[in-house]
Amino acid sequence: MNETSIHIPSELFAPAESSHFEGTYVAGVMKAGPDLYDFAAPLAWQVDVTNTGDALLVTGTVEGEAKTSCARCVDDFAFAVTGEIEGYYVFDAESASPDDLEGDEFDVLPESNTIDLVPLITAALLVEFPLVPLCEEACRGLCPTCGANLNDGDCGCEPVDEEEDTPPSPFAALKGFPFE
Repeated sequence: MNETSIHIPSELFAPAESSHFEGTYVAGVMKAGPDLYDFAAPLAWQVDVTNTGDALLVTGTVEGEAKTSCARCVDDFAFAVTGEIEGYYVFDAESASPDDLEGDEFDVLPESNTIDLVPLITAALLVEFPLVPLCEEACRGLCPTCGANLNDGDCGCEPVDEEEDTPPSPFAALKGFPFE
């Protein structure tokens, strides 16, 4: 058994019973869209497993420090990430699915009574990664002329005239048109 597998003890098959589990997970490198997130240290996770009567509800958190590249200046930076773990495991595959859940919102508890937390941890982290990772909100990015990191100071290049490089708007002819 690895550190992300939970074997469900027999006492958890009684309604309203609950147990707490915790451990670590070595994530390595995760890909989210075009970005790679590196976890140098293992992630810490903790979950509570509760018997709801017809299923096991798994809730908890995973946390650690991720490192990625800034989308503007391409410098590496680290940030803390905390994801919410949740899973729902019905006891019997033959029973009808829960009324308020879609088929992809729950799993069937394996016959081994062991829950693998890796998919739940991965889903919790992917939701928390930024769509556009920035080292800081005010990141100035790279100079379009020489490629210097503008966060380190001005590079001395002439500012680029954005209007000069932008094609004219197809609606420019309507600028003086009387719409009355």
